[in-house]
Amino acid sequence: MEDLSIQHVNLELSENLGRHRTDGFKNANALVVRRGAPFKISVQLKDRPFNPRTDSLRIKVILGRLYVEMPVTFSTKHSSSHWNAYIDPNNLNFQKFSIFIYSPASVSVGCYTFQLSVSTQDGQKSTVVGDFIMLCNPWCSEDAVYIPFEDQREEYILSDSGLLFMGTPMNLVSRPWSFDLYEPGVLEACLDLLKVSPQHQKNKRKDYLNRGNPLYISRVVSAMINSEDDRGVLKGNWTDDFKQGVSPSKWTGSKDILRMWAQSGYSPVKYGQCWVFAAVMCTVMRVLGIPCRVVTNFNSAHDTNANLVVEEYYSETGQKLNRSQDSIWNFHLWVECWMTRRDLGPDMDGWQVLDPTPQERSGGVFCCGPAPVKGIRLKRTDLIYDIPFVYAAVNADVHTIILSSQDQVVGFSKDTEKVGSLICTKAIGYPRVQNITGDYKYIKSPTSTLSSRSSTVSNNSTLRRATAPEGVLVSLTLNKSPASGEPIAFLVKAVNKQKIPKVVKVHLNAQAKEYNHSPSETFWEKHGVIQLAPMEVKVVQEHILPAQYEHVMENNLINLAVVLEDMATHKRVLASEEFNIATPELIIQVANEDSIVPNKQLTATVTFTNSFSRPVSGLLTVAGAGLIAGKKQFRMPSLRPGGKASQSITLTPSMAGCVGPFDCHQDQLWVQVEVKKTLGASSKPFFVTNQVGSLEEPKEPLRPSSVPDMGTSGTQL
Repeated sequence: MEDLSIQHVNLELSENLGRHRTDGFKNANALVVRRGAPFKISVQLKDRPFNPRTDSLRIKVILGRLYVEMPVTFSTKHSSSHWNAYIDPNNLNFQKFSIFIYSPASVSVGCYTFQLSVSTQDGQKSTVVGDFIMLCNPWCSEDAVYIPFEDQREEYILSDSGLLFMGTPMNLVSRPWSFDLYEPGVLEACLDLLKVSPQHQKNKRKDYLNRGNPLYISRVVSAMINSEDDRGVLKGNWTDDFKQGVSPSKWTGSKDILRMWAQSGYSPVKYGQCWVFAAVMCTVMRVLGIPCRVVTNFNSAHDTNANLVVEEYYSETGQKLNRSQDSIWNFHLWVECWMTRRDLGPDMDGWQVLDPTPQERSGGVFCCGPAPVKGIRLKRTDLIYDIPFVYAAVNADVHTIILSSQDQVVGFSKDTEKVGSLICTKAIGYPRVQNITGDYKYIKSPTSTLSSRSSTVSNNSTLRRATAPEGVLVSLTLNKSPASGEPIAFLVKAVNKQKIPKVVKVHLNAQAKEYNHSPSETFWEKHGVIQLAPMEVKVVQEHILPAQYEHVMENNLINLAVVLEDMATHKRVLASEEFNIATPELIIQVANEDSIVPNKQLTATVTFTNSFSRPVSGLLTVAGAGLIAGKKQFRMPSLRPGGKASQSITLTPSMAGCVGPFDCHQDQLWVQVEVKKTLGASSKPFFVTNQVGSLEEPKEPLRPSSVPDMGTSGTQL
């Protein structure tokens, strides 16, 4: 009998990548597929054709030291709980034929090897070996990460660019971020992250078996994004000294961070802060096939003693004091991942909070979650993981205490609405904000729709939250969202609630601050006395000039407070606001927008206007996944106040959408200006970021729609 051997196996990359929605990984070192769905290989035999009566085919799938073997059959019927393989019945040419390989929908994520063997009746055997990477499958209804609508899968799995929201609720800053899912080396780095984890190093077999569970994967990744307990990706730094690494504000995407980490032999990249930790984790989870989005919690409480109360201390003249272990970050970013919670029951399915920023230990390591958002809203602090910590972050009460110079309490108020005042994420399919506060907590009144640039300033923001039962009441209201180069204009409203006249001392105090720290020293203050007739309401207009605040604006946040002291009773009341100063505007214009097509050069012009009252100089950095190879940097000349600088940039869009050019894939241009103000020897840089949105916006809103499942359920390998 003639010899029977395998001449060649074709992994059918193009067909499989399209079937599994992994087209972006076409440059990976192996075939990339999703679990719970079939993938196809084509076999070419040598010498003679396959004889079903005397010959047999078997496939062995290997992950580490785990493996499963299966016969290749002619029956298309298959078990959803086991690996299966069958010959394509539409091609009965036994010299050249195709085999479909099915995996269970709960099989482990990782890099697999398969062996295809053909055996004859007399013991002759021929074997070939191939590799494939298995990811989770949100298109498969039996997968624990199944998410039901195609527009959600486009946004939370396939999109490699997005917006991170910072600033304050009254003046949102949308910072573009390139998740870089499909950039060379990113997929491999994400798989390396699982391999380098302490769980894998300690027990490889157990780790491989557990990787079928997205809950397990998410906790491993949450811990591995920071480097506090392991060889994690990022080292956090909340000081002003970044000489040993890169300032967190300079990062514009995940690619450079993940590549640097992998190429260094898994030494932590310096440095990250909350938005960098969250954005890099979003990249890793999307790459592994788990739906993920970055979420911002404004006025995020860090409750160190778990009493659901955060104390804030002020002096008699309105200076905020650093007297508490607890803190409120102006904003804090984490991620949400979508999965079923078979450990908690279907009521807890859906979005789960995961926070890779190292704050508190969970299970002995610095990670957080997955805490079900539904459980946070219902205050299910009895459930795992870390619901009490996240609940406090969005719901803690704020006790404001005014201290005298002798540290005696001379004023007290309670605010139940400041913490978690806005929780938001990027809207599906559009470069704007989506308010999801109601997913986390019960809201007393409807919140108006917010734009990605700014939000409506409440006319009674502090008055609404004040708690003074008698005497004098005070509120503080910004006239509009402050912008660089403009005065900070605000109103102080004093209310006499009694039927007797009053003489009141007024203390105004402004301090610069970082988003996660107590404010620094006072840079502006004003004091005076006003007289209030019985039941009178008096409004005082005040402003802080640009020359008075620009020298402290490296971090663009200000704490503004007013204290009123009743001269008769010496009772004091306080109102405060923390707000950011909008940075100078970047304008990006694309020439001939209507003629944008893949692989054809186009020109964009970036214009920066100096809105400061002093001269500035700086560095313009441009990056764009699918538009520019690497980054381009341009030196910006010194600009006088009001001066403009423009720079032309050549772009080449490389990716087309699934319907028409850029219809499904949003190519984004990231532009960052490092501004160095000419203020003498103490000059420090800060950063301005902006983007040009999709090179082609959707013609109409995306609507939820069902699509066929990619496969069926199964069990672990």
